[in-house]
Amino acid sequence: MKIAVVAAAGKAGRKIVREAADRGMDVTAFVRTASEIDGAHTTVVRDIFDLTAEDFAGFDAVVDTFGAWTPETLPQHSTSLAHLCDILSGTDVRLLVVGGAGSLYVNAEHTICVSDTPDFPDAFKPLAAAMAKALGELRARKDVQWTYISPAGDFQADGERSGKYILGGEELTLNERGESIISYADYAVAMVDEIESGNHIGQRISVVRA
Repeated sequence: MKIAVVAAAGKAGRKIVREAADRGMDVTAFVRTASEIDGAHTTVVRDIFDLTAEDFAGFDAVVDTFGAWTPETLPQHSTSLAHLCDILSGTDVRLLVVGGAGSLYVNAEHTICVSDTPDFPDAFKPLAAAMAKALGELRARKDVQWTYISPAGDFQADGERSGKYILGGEELTLNERGESIISYADYAVAMVDEIESGNHIGQRISVVRA
């Protein structure tokens, strides 16, 4: 398979590139500034907002790992995702999005999200709101073959790769130890599994360490 990883210089992007390459995929890393990305067959230096349909011609899947953290850039979660959707509109190229955990539901009625709960840190609420807004807009796209993958609540950049995870859906899922935790490396395993299978097109799924 031939895949593109956008914003590949971030920690999640690098793990996904490496995991995909280790499985024999032809990976192109798109980065904003020149970077060496371990496992990438090709690296393209281009801002996400400058990408065009031509950049993704011939790919089977595009992985969006874009992140923004400051108040000024948080709206780019929506605008960057909309830009990628517009590029891929009406094509067979799948779009897989590295999502957030704050928008996962904590009740069966799907009326309360993780970010609505009393223990959710105030510092992360703007980010969670921005990512939830982008997800809501993505759900409305019927012209793109998208999959949105939310990590567990504790998303550990330096955690080990066990190769095992529990696949969940729209609700926050706990493992048998009552944990909501996953490493970036195991998240990458789940992401590449979904790239290979294509089992959840048009859906948001979630993953937690087994």
